[in-house]
Amino acid sequence: MSKKTLNGRGAQKNIQNRFFENKHEILDEYLNFCEVEGEEADRNKTNYIGVFPKTFVNKVNSPDVGMGFSANPYQGCEHGCVYCYARNSHEYWGYGAGLDFERKILFKKNAPQLLEEKITSKNWEGDTIVFSGNTDCYQPLERKLEITRKCLEIMLKWKHPTGIITKNSLILRDLDILKEMAKLNIIQVNISITSLSEDTRRLLEPRTASIKQRLKAVKVLSENGILVRVMMAPIIPSLNSHEILPLVKKVAELGAVDVNYTIVRLNGQIAEIFKDWAYKTIPDKAERILNQIAECHGGSLNDSDWGRRIKGEGTISEQVKNTMAIAKNRYLKGKSKKKLDTSHFLELKNPQLKLF
Repeated sequence: MSKKTLNGRGAQKNIQNRFFENKHEILDEYLNFCEVEGEEADRNKTNYIGVFPKTFVNKVNSPDVGMGFSANPYQGCEHGCVYCYARNSHEYWGYGAGLDFERKILFKKNAPQLLEEKITSKNWEGDTIVFSGNTDCYQPLERKLEITRKCLEIMLKWKHPTGIITKNSLILRDLDILKEMAKLNIIQVNISITSLSEDTRRLLEPRTASIKQRLKAVKVLSENGILVRVMMAPIIPSLNSHEILPLVKKVAELGAVDVNYTIVRLNGQIAEIFKDWAYKTIPDKAERILNQIAECHGGSLNDSDWGRRIKGEGTISEQVKNTMAIAKNRYLKGKSKKKLDTSHFLELKNPQLKLF
């Protein structure tokens, strides 16, 4: 491994915000002086920035993403997953997709208020809202601020169908709320587990919960009647693609009812970030992995075509698809996959429905 790697981070450098087009540049005189002089200087600290957005629940228009609405209490993510597709969204806030994404975390102070206003609005019909479709709603700052917990309290209050996507075992803190939601069949949790190897996890996702803790979350949630799916996302050829069968077997034994997957896609600025990371952290495998990723996406690392961008195409993608199908047929066959219940919310919002 290169001695120049930045410990505890996924991205190994900052990336210029493409929307600035070199017209604006944020400079730090001390750090830029050190760079000119050939010295390394990096504070590597995380900054937390409170914001007050006008909206919180977002409609998801992508046809190949399995959700209709998402809500993200945080923008940017300290987990530092080097492959994260959400990195590009940080540019809309004026920051970079590289280290800025991991070190400048925006938290939405008024998220619970906006959420309740949305679901009680006249035309809202109770579509499932997923926390979070972009960045992790249980990243480290949540332990202190509890924005996600406050949002879940509102969802339980209104008996509203809810989805959660996370790779942090901090979700177990809110087991009391989730258990009550499970009784109403209004909660589904998706735990992201990309590997069973801690070495791989540390490389790809340096500030996430350990694999052991995530497996514990699958087990505890399932034992408490909470519907749990696992996301093996992304699958990266020659890095974790060989783990499909053992991973599905393990999470099925712990109570997961389904496993879904995506093939890694390096859209926007992520291709440059991932390439830099690969050559610094796994130089002996970097070229092979990058070539195989490109093979899954029509010869390009940057793939935004609907359909192909999620599952890929070609020989490697087909092998992944077939292996996942075998694993699910072997270990998950017959598992219950209930649809979340909207009736409790609709009756609570409009008591007159009980008359019919």
